[in-house]
Amino acid sequence: MTQDTPIPADVLISEVGPRDGLQSVKATMPTADKFKWIDALVAAGVREIEVASFVPARLLPQMADAADVVAHAVRHPGVTVMALVPNLRGAEAALRAGAHKLTLPVSASRAHSLANVRKTPEEMVEEVRAIVQLRDDMAPGVKIEAGISTAFGCTLQGLVPEDEVIRLALMCAEAGADESGLSDTVGYANPAQVRRLFRRLRSELGAKAGAAHMHNTRGLGLANCLAAWDEGVRTFDSSLGGLGGCPYAPGASGNVVTEDLVFMFEAMGVATGISLEKIIAARTPLAAGLPGEPLYGMTPDAGLPKGFTPSR
Repeated sequence: MTQDTPIPADVLISEVGPRDGLQSVKATMPTADKFKWIDALVAAGVREIEVASFVPARLLPQMADAADVVAHAVRHPGVTVMALVPNLRGAEAALRAGAHKLTLPVSASRAHSLANVRKTPEEMVEEVRAIVQLRDDMAPGVKIEAGISTAFGCTLQGLVPEDEVIRLALMCAEAGADESGLSDTVGYANPAQVRRLFRRLRSELGAKAGAAHMHNTRGLGLANCLAAWDEGVRTFDSSLGGLGGCPYAPGASGNVVTEDLVFMFEAMGVATGISLEKIIAARTPLAAGLPGEPLYGMTPDAGLPKGFTPSR
């Protein structure tokens, strides 16, 4: 496959729709349509894509073709292909498929952790340790990210102490994770809280402080991303059309919309390396693969302002 030379970027927009988005809808997108969607994302300039989750097909039939999707995605040079793995078995399958980066859901909420992966947060830290060892043995170049989910609150547990969030992130780093990011799994976060937690995370972890994964459940997704940017975060997860949520977090609808996030940064003069026209066009194969599924986003509906010039 060929593609244009990547455009320099000030931030990394990590597209999570093919995993987080697709596993949150009832319909299963055909594999061929997943390929077309991923191709369109790459053509738009997206350079990191979470393409699949390696879990049993009986639990998430939407992800039954995970290995095939990874095999297709890794054919694109210059693109980091990510996969979510909840355990050692999933990690081994993802590594064998050729994923470049593994992300592990490590919930700061004990209730959510038990519902989502049937392990306590401490047991998940040990899973991180085991997966790091497996990575070292099988594919030393693969990066491992611990995503600290429910970092800003939990629909099952309620308040999640900030000290517990930071403690868990540090434990994951000590266990060998290359980075630990913070996820607003249920859309509870507000900008002041985001600033506070990311400031602490970056102070404690330095270069190992990872991405901001925000949800727009209560309309604060972009505001929270901007708050994280103010604290030095430069990697942001988002989903085309705002697809996504969490099947084990009631009411957790809506990832940040990739199109709106790209527009916000480009309008600020912050380069994303992503073409707004092409990322909006990537909605077409998404809609074709999930007919009738609602897609969200203010920028695609409103269009670009007259005279708008991207940062590049």
